[in-house]
Amino acid sequence: MPAETEAAIKVIVELQAKPGKMSTENEAAIKVIVELQAKPGKRAELKHLLESVALKFGPDEPGFLVSTRYEVLDNPDILVEIADWKSAEVRAVAMQKAMASGAYAPLEELLAAPFRATVIRQLL
Repeated sequence: MPAETEAAIKVIVELQAKPGKMSTENEAAIKVIVELQAKPGKRAELKHLLESVALKFGPDEPGFLVSTRYEVLDNPDILVEIADWKSAEVRAVAMQKAMASGAYAPLEELLAAPFRATVIRQLL
């Protein structure tokens, strides 16, 4: 995995794990929307990678609720995953575990551009 991709993942994980101003901020369920653009001809491999990582690091991971993968209609090389987690903290731990295992290493060969991850929660 290129250093810049690994650094981007680490920054996202660290930002998600920072304590908020209110205790309920850290305990609120979150959705994570990740947009990934496959290199030409690599869409099927990217889809397979997302599915395998979700199976390996999803259902049994503490705090993981559900995830669904989508394709963008006007650009099928862009895949979107929306995952629900109990909190940003539990997701940060899961992401660190997945990174340490090398699960995301194949992204370097599959992505045409850096991925984009947006973490959201319902307004209180």
